[in-house]
Formats: sequence, structure tokens, C-alpha cells
Amino acid sequence: MASSLRLPGIDALKGLACVMIVWHHLAFYGPMSDVVHPFAPTLMDWLYDYGRMAVQVFLVVSGFLAAALLAPQGVAAFDSPGRLVLRRYWRLVKPYLVALLVSVLVAALVRPWFAHASVSASPTLLQLLAHVFLLQDLTGQEALSAGVWYVAIDLQLYAAAVLIFAFARRFQFSQGEGTDAVHATSASSAVSAPLGVSLILLLALASLLFFNRLPAFDITALYFCGSYALGMLAFWASGKLGGRRVFWLATMAVMGGLALALDFRGRLVVALVTAFGLVWLAGLQAGAWPVRWLQQRRLVQLGKISYSVFLIHFPVCLLVNAVVGYFWPTQVMVNVAGLLLAFMLSLLAGSALYRWVECRPVLAGHGWFRRIFSN
Repeated sequence: MASSLRLPGIDALKGLACVMIVWHHLAFYGPMSDVVHPFAPTLMDWLYDYGRMAVQVFLVVSGFLAAALLAPQGVAAFDSPGRLVLRRYWRLVKPYLVALLVSVLVAALVRPWFAHASVSASPTLLQLLAHVFLLQDLTGQEALSAGVWYVAIDLQLYAAAVLIFAFARRFQFSQGEGTDAVHATSASSAVSAPLGVSLILLLALASLLFFNRLPAFDITALYFCGSYALGMLAFWASGKLGGRRVFWLATMAVMGGLALALDFRGRLVVALVTAFGLVWLAGLQAGAWPVRWLQQRRLVQLGKISYSVFLIHFPVCLLVNAVVGYFWPTQVMVNVAGLLLAFMLSLLAGSALYRWVECRPVLAGHGWFRRIFSN
């Protein structure tokens, strides 16, 4: 994402959400958390029950950035949708595949002497292929690492947005056949933009009112596209689509209110707060204190490495859990120190994965690979 499209504070929000996800998994996967729980039950229960809601921040922010890149004016601002989706796939799986390999190796290392439900079985070829193509949940394969489901959902959501806006543009051109080019161009905002945005809104409503209430759909983008669309609406509410700020804010409020009235969901509250928060941030002056606080160097850097931390933290936490659980299975303070150590090592491993893999340019050379996946 080009820096010009980024809202000040987005990296900090991603970083804080990432921290929450890491601590949620530390509370969720024992045995260190099991030892510590009796001495800090409120904290551990809160991380266990509510820490996962931080993923809503990622969903909303992803939708915000997708709208900025794909359709800042509600009209497709890209060519070659297939190539765009493939490029997104490659950018997601570059660090993902490395983290997945680390997860498989760590599981193989600790499996003989660490009997715990968080240790996956030796992967089959079909299981590995399903993970490579982000189809593990759709094909019913056991996940090899925590959080890999989100990578698949992110790609599904992005691909859906690309296809919707590509379809809207094609429909606009087909409707404009027989008219002169100038008229077709001037009509783009009046025809294509409402169609593309309207389709996004319809899909979001279907998700918020129906699909998001059925756990069976949580392996598909249908379950999550309500939160993703709220992020897109937040971008357009920031004055990027016709300056109709009040309209977009009202749309967000009505959609969220209807969904909560039908079925109150804490995760949706987090998504709404994040979406409205992004609009608020977009309206602040550059020197306002919230912007200054969110632009602290460490928070910004944490946000930049957040995806890599998200990917690599599980095998790191698994390894620390295995060592501490084997040598100090009951010592409370050692297990507390183990939780802190696992968190710090996750950040360090994520920083290394970001620096050595995620932010590295696409493979050098020429040919079809570079043409498809280059930035």
C-alpha cells in the first residue's frame, strides 16, 4: 500500500491488535496459561474470551485499505483483476509459507516429548497442498498453525471486492455501448460507482444479518464481509466518495444498529468502534494528540511487522510452552516468565520474518512470474 493511501494511526492500530491476538493465543493454548490461570483468573479469562475480537480491527482496517486501493471513488481503479488477485495471494503467502514451515518443524521437534492438543499431527501431502492454496478450512483439513484461517479469509474478501468492482465497471461499459466515449467517461461515477458500492452494501447486510450469525459460514468470506465492508465505508465516509460524509456515517450506523438489534455480538461492536474510529482519525489535524500518539515510532514499527508477528507467533509460543511445560510444569513464576518470554520472542521472530521475507521484493529476473507478481 502506498504511503499516500495510509491513514495516520493505521499501523499503530494493527500493531495493538496484533499484540492482543498473541496474548489471546498465549491464554488459549497451554500449558503455561493453565498454570498461571488460578493466580490471575480474571485476566486469563478475559484474554481467552475477548482477545480474539482484536481480529475485527484487522478486518476493518483491511477493508479501509482495500477501498483506498481498489475503488477510492467507488469505481474500479485497477486493470486486470485476475493479476491483482494473484499479486495479493503472493504478497500474503510469501511470509505465510515460511511461518508454516517453521510451525511444521517445531511441531515435529516437540511432538515426541510434549503431549498436548496444540501440537498438530504430522501433515499429509493433501494437508500441505491445501495450506499452500489457502483451502485448508474449505477442504476440512486440520490447521497446521493458529491464525492461518485469517490469511485465507483475507484473500477471499479481497478477491470478492476486486470481482465486484470489476463486474460493476464492465456493466457500466456494456450499458454505455452506442454512446460516445466522453459520455461514457462522465457517466462512470453516476452508474458504476453506485452499482459497485451497492453490491458491497448488499453483501455486507447479508453477512451482518444472516451469515455472521451462523458459525457454519466462518470458513468463508460471507461470515466476515460485514466487518470488511464497514472498513470500506469508513474510507468513503472520510470524504473520498463525493464528500457525502453524513450519508456514509448514517449507513454505517443503520447497518450496525440493525445487526446488533437482531443479534447482539461483541465482535461487531469492536468492528463498528474501529470503523467510526478510522473516520474520526481521518478528520483530525496532523498535529492532534491522538495522531501524534499513534505515530510513535515503536507503535508504527509494530504495525508494520504485525502480519509477520501474527504468522510466526504460534510456533514460537508452542516451543516455549513445550520447554517450560517439560522442565517446570508447576512453578508459577517460571510459567509467568515463560509467557512474557514467548511474547517477546514472537515480536523478535516477527521482525525477522518481516525484514528477511515479507518486505523483500519479488524474485528478481524476468518472465511471467515477475510480470504477474511484481509490485
